[in-house]
Amino acid sequence: MSRFSDQVAIVTGGGSGIGRATCLRLCSEGARVAAVDVNLATAEQTATEVRGAGGTAMALACDVSDPGSVAAAVAAVARDLGAPSVLCNVAGIQEYGHAEHLSFATWSRIIGVNLTGTFLMSQATLPHLVRTRGSIVNVASLAGIMGLPYDAAYCASKGGVVMLTRALAKEFSNRGVRVNAVAPGGVETPMAEIPFPADAAPEVMQLIPRTPMGWSTPAEIAAVIAFLASEDARKVTGVVVPVDGGMTA
Repeated sequence: MSRFSDQVAIVTGGGSGIGRATCLRLCSEGARVAAVDVNLATAEQTATEVRGAGGTAMALACDVSDPGSVAAAVAAVARDLGAPSVLCNVAGIQEYGHAEHLSFATWSRIIGVNLTGTFLMSQATLPHLVRTRGSIVNVASLAGIMGLPYDAAYCASKGGVVMLTRALAKEFSNRGVRVNAVAPGGVETPMAEIPFPADAAPEVMQLIPRTPMGWSTPAEIAAVIAFLASEDARKVTGVVVPVDGGMTA
């Protein structure tokens, strides 16, 4: 397939996990890709992998929670690759803990990356997307559409991503920009290894849904992101697609 020929895509969190898989998927379909990550070394690894597969890519260091860093990154992409027509907001962080012990610094950091970062990247890229009649795909989470224990900040941030997605989809519906989200359940990434509190109550942990279909791979999530970003989904906007093996069915 070549659904993204002559298009430029920005992928945050592009240095690992779903972000890296999304860069590789979009590149395989013809996109010029900017792998954006707070860790430049891992972003460079992704860009090198894309180039090795015959694609075009650049790597950029960016703290998505910082407006200046975001503005510089988007400007660099537009200058060096061309005006973006796809933005994939994948960057995210998580930390489990008891809500009554959650520090303000941890709360602020999780909200800053997951929610504020998604907004800042969208805000900086939207002027280009209006001109290219492009699309945004945000990575929300199962935790954005149902509550999970010991995960208050992450749930709040991803619930915010869900509503930000819907709000932007309506605001830009008459300007040619589509805005959608995927809501993964368990995914085989380093984030899956973050531990719950050692004293987590078994009866509370039982409230976390399970799926007989098993966890997703990053490539499986990237495939859904690519669909939502492509012209195959030209009439799809404002939706949140669970990719969770039926956990929220």
